[in-house]
Amino acid sequence: MTFTGAGATTVSRTRGFASPTAFIRYAVKQELSERQEGLTGAEERIAATLIQVRKDVFRVGRAQQVDTLAKALLTCVPEPPADARPRAVACAKERYERLIKSAGRAMIGESKLAMEDLIGDLDLP
Repeated sequence: MTFTGAGATTVSRTRGFASPTAFIRYAVKQELSERQEGLTGAEERIAATLIQVRKDVFRVGRAQQVDTLAKALLTCVPEPPADARPRAVACAKERYERLIKSAGRAMIGESKLAMEDLIGDLDLP
């Protein structure tokens, strides 16, 4: 839409502006504010994406730490002698139960989400 000088004067008067210049300033300000709102929405989506990526990276890092610890323990801890094995297994099961209960009580925030992800993976066939 194009305005001539007379068209801008007519529109500015019918809309209650003091002058065509005031009308044009108002129109430009409105256009810029609409574009700014559009940028804000895009920025919010980008921020949400970055937050989700950060959570995913944290979960992957946590899983790698657990995997590395398990491999180190399984590689470095010696097997018990054959005659002590049943007692060692029984003690290990008791310690494991206490560990799992303690870990479950301590789960909050990101740790709880990570555990829910691990449990969800166990349910898969």
